[in-house]
This record gives sequence, C-alpha cells and structure tokens, in this order.
Amino acid sequence: APDIPVIEQAYSKLSNNITVEWRAVPGATNYMLTAQDGDSFFETIVKNSPGTVTGLKPATLYRITIRSLNSGGKSQPSPFRKVKTVLAAPILSVHSPSCDSIAVSWKAVHMAAGFSVSLMRSDGLGRMLKENTTNTSLIFTNLDPGTLYTIKAYAWNANGMPGDDFTYNQRTSPNAPVDVKVAFNSGALRAVVSWMPTEGALTYSVTVSSGLLKLRCNTSSASCIVPSLQCSSEYYVSVTAYNDAGSSKPTDAVSLKTIPCAPVNISIEEDEPGHLLVSWSSVTFGHYYVVFVKSDDGLEVHCKTSYTQCHFQSDCGFTYFISVFAYNKAGQSPLGDIFNYTTAPCCPIDFRAVFMSSDTVRVTWAPVRGADLYETRAAGGSGVVLCKDTATACTLSALQCNTPYNITVYSFSEARGINSSCAPQYVATAPCSPEIKNISKEGLSVISVLWQSNNEEAMYVVTARGEAGLWHCTSTGNSCTLMDLPCGSAFSVSAVARSPAGQSLPSYSVPLETAPCCPNDLILTQVTQSVTNISWSVAMGAQTYVTTLESPKGQAKCHTLQNYCLLGCITCGTNYTVSLRAISETGLTSSCTYQGYSSSACCPSGVKLYRLSNNGIRVFWRASDETINYNADLRGSKGNFSCTPSSGLSHCDITEIPCGDVYTVVVAPVTDKRPKLTFCPKKIYSVTCSGSSVGMVIYRGKSNAKHI
Repeated sequence: APDIPVIEQAYSKLSNNITVEWRAVPGATNYMLTAQDGDSFFETIVKNSPGTVTGLKPATLYRITIRSLNSGGKSQPSPFRKVKTVLAAPILSVHSPSCDSIAVSWKAVHMAAGFSVSLMRSDGLGRMLKENTTNTSLIFTNLDPGTLYTIKAYAWNANGMPGDDFTYNQRTSPNAPVDVKVAFNSGALRAVVSWMPTEGALTYSVTVSSGLLKLRCNTSSASCIVPSLQCSSEYYVSVTAYNDAGSSKPTDAVSLKTIPCAPVNISIEEDEPGHLLVSWSSVTFGHYYVVFVKSDDGLEVHCKTSYTQCHFQSDCGFTYFISVFAYNKAGQSPLGDIFNYTTAPCCPIDFRAVFMSSDTVRVTWAPVRGADLYETRAAGGSGVVLCKDTATACTLSALQCNTPYNITVYSFSEARGINSSCAPQYVATAPCSPEIKNISKEGLSVISVLWQSNNEEAMYVVTARGEAGLWHCTSTGNSCTLMDLPCGSAFSVSAVARSPAGQSLPSYSVPLETAPCCPNDLILTQVTQSVTNISWSVAMGAQTYVTTLESPKGQAKCHTLQNYCLLGCITCGTNYTVSLRAISETGLTSSCTYQGYSSSACCPSGVKLYRLSNNGIRVFWRASDETINYNADLRGSKGNFSCTPSSGLSHCDITEIPCGDVYTVVVAPVTDKRPKLTFCPKKIYSVTCSGSSVGMVIYRGKSNAKHI
C-alpha cells in the first residue's frame, strides 16, 4: 500500500462541502477523503489534489482525514484536521410593494449572527445599495419604477465568516401610463385607446366603464382596441400598467361619448294621396336626424331635421324603402330597420320554380309595385297546394313526387284585388325515393342490393358509404351489385332515383358489414422448450382471434383480444400446422391459414465436464436425437469458449482453458436459420488449478455449481 498522505490545508467555501489540499504520494493512484461528524461519515474518492467532500451539513464541524490508494491497498488515515462548513444561504422572499420600492424577507439561518443584503440594477447602471442587519427583513426605497434589480444576500457567523450567498432578480412595479388618447370608430362601435409606453411595463389593462358595465382590454403594446361599445352611451376610460412585480395606479379617467342609437318607433303614413309622413322617437345624444327614402326605380331623396318627423312626395305603383339615422359629434348611428311602403300592385314577372327535393319546390319572382300580398297556387296530382306571403318567394311543400304541376303566382292589393292575368308554368316533381328491400352477399366482396321501383324512366344509384370509402352501382331496374368491397369494413347502404326532373331524397340507409380481414403478418417465436409466442398484425374489423398449432402429437389453442398469444405444451422437434380465425364484434369470422411451424430440437440432458491433460476440458451430454448437432458454450471471467462435435457424437473437447475460474456451461442444439437457443439449462462449474485431480463441490444457488 502507498504512504500516508499529509493534509496541507482544508477549508469550506460552500455550506455543503469541504475542500482538502495535500502533497501527492508516490505510487498512489487515488485518494479517499473522509469527513466525520459524530457517527456520520461522508467519503469520496478523487484522483489528485485538491479534492472536495460534498453532501455535508451547513455550519457543522467535521474531522477530515485522507488515505492514499493503489492496487496494493490503502494507507492508514492521515492526521485529521477539524474544519467547519460555512453557513447556509438565506432563502429570500422578494416583492415590490410600490413602483419605487422592493421588500426583502427571509427565514432565520442556523448559527447566523447577521445578514448582508445588496441591491443593484441588473443592467449595471447606478450605484449598489447594501444593508447589514440582524433582522430577517428590510425594504429598499427610492428605486426606479419598472426596473429589474438583482438582490444578493448572505449570512455571517459570530466570527464574521460569510456563508453561501443567494441571488434573486426582482423588478419594481411600473408607473402609471401618460398621454392617454381615445379614438372612436363609429362604424365598428369600438374605441382605440393609446398611451406613452411606461418603463418596465410588460402588459397594460384598459378599463372602459359606464355605470355598472365594465369592459377590459389587455395588451403588451401601447394601444388597445375596445370592441362592443353601446350606442348612446358615455364611457370613462383608464389605463393600468402591469409587470411581474405588480400594477401601477390607474390613469385619470378620459370621457368618451359614443354615436347615437338608431331611431326606433318609426311610423309611415300616407296622410293624403301623394304625400308620405315619416315619424320616430327621439334618441339620447342625437343632435339631428336624416331620413333617406329610396324608390324601387333607384331614385333617392333625403330630409335633414332636428325634429322627429319628415314629409315626402310619393307616386302610385312604387315601393319606397325608408331608413332613419341619428347624428352627433361621434358620428352616424348604426343602420336600423328599413321600412317599405307600397302604393299599388302589379303582376309578378321573372317567375322561376326550383325544386329543393322531390316534394318541395321554391318559387321566386321579381318584386312588383304596390303588391301587399302574393298567392302561389300549384294544381296537379290529387289536389291544390296554396302559399300566401308578402315576400317574393314561396316554398311549396308536401307535393307528390313524380307528378306534373301547374304553378301560378298572383299579386294582391286592397285597392285593386287579385291580378288574374298572370300566366301559369308547368313543372314536374323529382322521382320518389326508392325503398331497399334486401341486401344479400353473393361472394367474398360481392353484395347484391334489391329495392322497390316506383318511378318511370328513372336511373337508380346505390351507394355503400364507410370509412374505407364509397362504392357505387347503377341500374334502371330494381337491383344492382356492389363489387370489390374491402374486408373488415362497415358500410351504410342507400339508394337514390334520378330523372330529368331532378333527384329523389335518399332511401333509408341499411347497415352492412364485411367479414374481418386476415392478418398480413404472423410471427412465431419459441420462448422456452415447451412455450411458443405467436404475434400477428392487427386485422381490420377483427375484435378477437383464435390461433391454433396442431400436430399428430396434440393441439395448442388460444382465444384472445390481443394481437399476440403464448401457447404452452409445445413438443420440441415437432412440425405444426398454423391457423388463425379473425372474429368481428358481431361474430363474422374469417379463417386464415399460414406456413407450417417446426419447434426447435430438444435440449440435451446429463451435461458433465471432465479434465483432460494439457489444461483441456471434455464436455459430455445425452442427446435427445442422434441426428441433431449440438454446440457447447463455456463462459467465464477469463474468457469464453465453445466447441461443436462431429455429427452423431455427444461430447466435444476444449483445449487450453484457463484454470482458477468459474464457467457457465450451456449445451444447445445447433439451428440453421433461427437465432441461437437461449433457454437450454445452464450449469456452473469451477475449474481449479490442482493438477489433474478431479473433485466436485455443489454450490447452493439458482444453478448447480460443480468443482473440477
């Protein structure tokens, strides 16, 4: 062993470690440092000086020794040195109670006589503030708002020795923003609030209040958009700055008056022929009003007034569209209701009929002058369908499918009654919806669909819809065949009828499920001599699987929800047929066959080792089959050895094997294509260096160990 080292110095700079320095010892490869505190020991091994023992307690006195180490052993411990670890660092709790102050507090530190706390701007500007105290809190004042400061604190003991330091970064809260401006967007009923950025502010919050209503907008920029303001309202706007230290005081409120609301209670009267009177209720914050009157020929006039009514001239046979707006300094009120007034009816023109489905038609026409009401009449089939409306469109429902109709639109007015000169239009409804009667499977991926045909000159389209895609077939009769449907898929089958008049509504859907797919990949892996693991790829549409290995010597079967299975009672050296059945959730089954499987040859028995001359070993075993070749492996700390005998022999020799070692011996059949077998029994032998004598010692443990 090497000589005893001598400690030159030992000291503590951090509360959890002690550093030791010493002169190197010739022949030493490592050094063991030991710190003792009563019954507690802390050891560490280092290459050279200096070395550090870590994991120690703060403010604790330790006995420090050192030993030198090499391959021959370790020296006696050196004379000890007593060293005390420095104090632990105070853990700071810091916050900014105002924009120009930072409060610092901490818990008491064991053995601390006092504390030193310093503060300085993190950007290095300005001077450093430092306070020594025996308290556990203090406040720094007269600081810059919104500025990041670095606080550093440490404790010292009764001898003035400083301990670990603790550093914390804290920002002061920001000042309130200045130069707040509000710009109102009358069209969008929103306000854009802007201000001068505040030093150190990360975000801003804009508060817009009116009575009990408060709206807020948060942003990191120097402006914010406050939407959804109410018309005819007065708001007070203030801005507050925020950062991670807190918030500023809110700014003084700025008043904002919004645009007036749209006038309500609008009435239109024809007080005498040729004259219209438009009146409305007064609006809060409305300074004056403008009324726009536009006739259906495009001519528009307007009236501006500070009162709540206006007079206009009118002509017969026209429809007038009337809107009223209120104004103030903020702008124009939103668009309110638009009213129309018609003086005389005309016959509808530009008649159009569009079928929405097989039993519904939408009829439209151009608006006419003076019409108060329109009546649409559809005659055909088993009766007449009527529709009355003030709009220039009508939807006729409950029509009979596959039926011709005569559709006429009439206009009405109180002064002139019905206009019976309007010409009818003849239309035919779309085909009726087919009804699927039966779905039958003609083959593995062939489905025949049969429906009831109740239309003339109609083409039928059958669609199978599923996650796998769409499949179609067409026919003018009452059946068709869907081809090449994928396995393991679910479909919804429906049919529609088409004719020149349009397309019918789809039939009620009928569910269809195809048998599950067979797994593409199936892998068999022999786990032990009698257990085989079978795994396969997940099959589309399959919920459970039944796997079977069968041979003249017996059968192994497994029914599982997983895509793998362990089969036991497998006979070694046997050929098996492999089959799998994939079963869907509803019980549909697909039978799948795969290439046959041969289990591995049987492991040998009676493995023994004998000493040969010239440090050789002979391995004997009893073969399960004379036609099988075997391989013997010996693994020890001094090397790994193997041997393979000639065909038909049950022993092989290994020459020049090192003695004085323990070897793990495994004899296993030789496989051509499979991986090397690892489940044959292992035996442990100890080869001594006692000459040619042979002895045997049995060790208790997981395996049999023998001594040769």
